[in-house]
Amino acid sequence: MQINDQKPIVGAILVVGLLIAGAILLKGNSNSTPKNDNANGIPVTTTTLSPVGALDRTLGNPNAKVTVIMYADFQCPFCGAVSGLMPSNSSLIQSLKQRDPNWTPSTSGIIDNYVKNGSVLFVYRDWAFLGPESVKAAEAARCAGDQGKFWEYHDYLYSHQNGENQGNFSDPHLKSFAKELGLDTSSFDKCLDGNKYTQAVTDSKNEGTTAGVNGTPKGFILKNGKLVGTIEGAEPFSSVKTKIDAALK
Repeated sequence: MQINDQKPIVGAILVVGLLIAGAILLKGNSNSTPKNDNANGIPVTTTTLSPVGALDRTLGNPNAKVTVIMYADFQCPFCGAVSGLMPSNSSLIQSLKQRDPNWTPSTSGIIDNYVKNGSVLFVYRDWAFLGPESVKAAEAARCAGDQGKFWEYHDYLYSHQNGENQGNFSDPHLKSFAKELGLDTSSFDKCLDGNKYTQAVTDSKNEGTTAGVNGTPKGFILKNGKLVGTIEGAEPFSSVKTKIDAALK
């Protein structure tokens, strides 16, 4: 529905802006150097990437030989797109499909095709860079994790994105999300108000930056603990699948 003649122009500007941002994120950047000394012929890269530990948020088989570590921001629209939780008719999804008609979200593809069958361990790490609501959303998800609901809260955040730092992920809304998910709101509110995970979110971003993250989403593919590939921005699942299949050989 068009209210005035400026709507199509504004929409075109938004799409062009998204495409430019997508091109930057798709290109990505990693402070890593390719090598060719992997026994299976997979290029190995070197980077300062923190090893997976007990405090990481993980999905899947902890003994899987392939691990995917994904750095993301809960307000990042491209993170929402690759999560598979963004509506398929959104302008961003449509712009990604214009670039690649076969584009499908990578993160949901990884979980459905590899994590669920135990062949890949998926690790989510915060790289909260888009402002204060990104930081608080990351803290809130960790607070939900204290009650065993990190992934439910993670999904809720990505399915309820609505602009950046406009109040959608303000403290009152984050607390209402916890209530809707059936969490103990008293414990959750105490965790969020007490800034329990502020330092942890800061540390995660610093560690990601050291590893070469300069935008989200940014993924690292490891085989038996060695880095063998990266996921740059909103790559389609087909591209990521090729990398993971190579690592699984």
